[in-house]
Amino acid sequence: MSLRALLTPKPRLDHGDQIEIDGLPLRLRVHAGARRISLRLDSRERIVVATAPDRARLSDAVAFARQRQAWIATQLARLPEPVRFTPGRMIQVEGQPCRLERAAMRIRPTFKPATADECARLLAYGDADAFARAVVRGLKALAAERLAARTALHAAALGQPLPQISLTDAKSRWGSCKQAHRGQPAQIRYSWRLILAPPAVLDYVAAHECAHLIEANHGPGFWTINARLHPALKTSRAWLKAHGTSLHAAG
Repeated sequence: MSLRALLTPKPRLDHGDQIEIDGLPLRLRVHAGARRISLRLDSRERIVVATAPDRARLSDAVAFARQRQAWIATQLARLPEPVRFTPGRMIQVEGQPCRLERAAMRIRPTFKPATADECARLLAYGDADAFARAVVRGLKALAAERLAARTALHAAALGQPLPQISLTDAKSRWGSCKQAHRGQPAQIRYSWRLILAPPAVLDYVAAHECAHLIEANHGPGFWTINARLHPALKTSRAWLKAHGTSLHAAG
């Protein structure tokens, strides 16, 4: 190594940096609550995230990632191919085939349920990215409708007021619940991508979050409530674990 190379300071690593390790993408993250260095696959952005407790240990995180190159390569290779929202594309909506169609005129994105003669359709207006954004709006509208109905059902079964509902595109959570506090209503947030899954899976997540209206933890009492609201919770949880990455690959 030349003297110049030895004297040249190495670039300082920082939170949010994206680097490559032998062609494998790696994003660096600093999280003060982390107890140790860890690696996590971000299936939606198709990248592995290396987390360190502080910025000074990011170099250790990179070294750890180099040691785990085989694991990183395997995780990235297992990801399903991205599914782009383009006219004519077949996607899964409520676990069933749905064809994306370009509307002839500017209309609100519209979902057409399957009939005896053809599969479900989602009509959206626009070209390229505009069409894809319109499809997402249509899917979100359908997700909001379905999730509102299941949330109302489960909240009523528990004798709880209807919580406020909103949609997100969270990377690592299908839902979250904030209990009512000091006169403020409970709030439940769901991933809009649940509309791509079978109805039973969407219902499981709604039941799961509604169970949190009573039990904030994941103790035995919580799972008892969850199972009462959604008896097939083991099957639905297994489906999400097996197919969750495919939901994030859509769009």
